[in-house]
Amino acid sequence: MAKIDLYSRDWCDIIFEGKNKQYGAYVMRAETGKRNGKAMLAVIIILLASIFIPALVKTVMPKQQIETVTKTQLSKLEEAKVKDKHIIKKVEPKQQEPQRIKSSIKFTAPKIVRDEEVTKDDEMKSQKELGESKVAISIADVKGNDDVHGKDIADIKEVITSKPTEEQTKVFTYVEQMPSFPGGESALMRYIAEHLRYPSAAQDQGIQGVVMLRFVVEGTGQVGDVQILKSLDPSCDREAIRVVKSLPRFVPGRQQGRPVNVWFQLPIRFVLQ
Repeated sequence: MAKIDLYSRDWCDIIFEGKNKQYGAYVMRAETGKRNGKAMLAVIIILLASIFIPALVKTVMPKQQIETVTKTQLSKLEEAKVKDKHIIKKVEPKQQEPQRIKSSIKFTAPKIVRDEEVTKDDEMKSQKELGESKVAISIADVKGNDDVHGKDIADIKEVITSKPTEEQTKVFTYVEQMPSFPGGESALMRYIAEHLRYPSAAQDQGIQGVVMLRFVVEGTGQVGDVQILKSLDPSCDREAIRVVKSLPRFVPGRQQGRPVNVWFQLPIRFVLQ
């Protein structure tokens, strides 16, 4: 059987032989091939345009060309001109004038302490020295440079202190004279027993035992850094540290006659009654 072209005019005439060809169906059938061809051609044109037009645009107007035009236009700008160069002046930083301090003699409030705890700077001035002095009475002995316009050293907000020496910050383990609690070891144990509060959580769990700790007795006699050496329970450890930090001043330890920082080891017992 020969191949039949369903869209040919001859095939259309055979189907509509003896029929009214002026009817719209015959016209639509006869022009079906043309319409399909035009539609296919339009699809191919649109597909090719979507592929080649972007490539063509990149070829005609590359990005580098746009950047080059921008740079060229900026390079053509005229350089700003200064009408009068003498207007610009160098500003010198203003030096701060050093503060002038009044001469003053230190007033020491009366305080009862041990003789070995009194330093030369803390010695109380006699009433005669204070009465006959022509300078101001303040917080320190100062030789000022301007008694009229100077400031009292107590009014100066910024206080310059010297950096502590290595000997002042060093903590000794053993020294010639070890620190001691006023009243001796029995007074120390009595103070701890009176001020120690057994944590309720530890009591409920039946926890008892010893917290071993050490702390620094500073050269002033105050309690410094506290460290746990043997832990019992977090709540008991915290309570032991609290009690130690509340201790009154010790008699400081001494090395070569000078008060120094010394480690002090202390066990604190928690015992259920």
